[in-house]
Amino acid sequence: HLGVTLARARGLLTGHTSVAPCLQAMATVFPADQAIVLGGGLAGMTAANTVLENGGKVVLLDKSSFCGGNSTKATSGINGAATKTQQTLGIDDSVDLFTSDTMKGGAKKPEVVKVLCGNSGADVDWLVEKFNLDLSLVSRLGGHSMPRTHRGKERFPGMTITYALIQMVEKIAEKTNKAKIITKARAHKLLTNSAGACVGVIYEKGGLDFQEHGPVIIATGGFGADFTQQSLLAKYRPDLMH
Repeated sequence: HLGVTLARARGLLTGHTSVAPCLQAMATVFPADQAIVLGGGLAGMTAANTVLENGGKVVLLDKSSFCGGNSTKATSGINGAATKTQQTLGIDDSVDLFTSDTMKGGAKKPEVVKVLCGNSGADVDWLVEKFNLDLSLVSRLGGHSMPRTHRGKERFPGMTITYALIQMVEKIAEKTNKAKIITKARAHKLLTNSAGACVGVIYEKGGLDFQEHGPVIIATGGFGADFTQQSLLAKYRPDLMH
């Protein structure tokens, strides 16, 4: 679900309105001049871009040979309530209505629903304005009381959205020292200080271990990319192992 991925990455990182509280919280743990993001899908790239646009530095690690993740396969679009696009089209949607629809749909964590629905409009607007994405087509899909699924004319909106965010981080990485993307990097241990706070990560690349230090944002998704022999995929759907 593109909306869940994006809203949780931005909402939980920024505290709904500003990244400042998050950065202040990081600073109370230890001095840090960078954040480390694990996972190069939509959630990871959203987190990385949010850190960058608020003046931070970021190192993004992905175990695959390229970034993108599962969100690149999404074909419907991204849900948002009270977006500027909806207002332009005369669609009278609201956060409360989106919240109600989501809870009726079987959501079990109201605190997550609050982030998802409450941030959804601003997040869709962020994609349009920050990344110049076309999300001008709005449809009403199953479970929604109003048209709120945004997409452009592309066949795979998930791929279009995710790669726009990847390209932004890559562009910054090429021109400055503010961002760094490391692929084929498998994070396998979190570093903690004497108080038990996470202060970095150890990752394996090319048979060697490396360290990065700073607050760690875990955006690795679920079990869909766990191709180890002990994974749920190996146990229940070995035909999907590749």
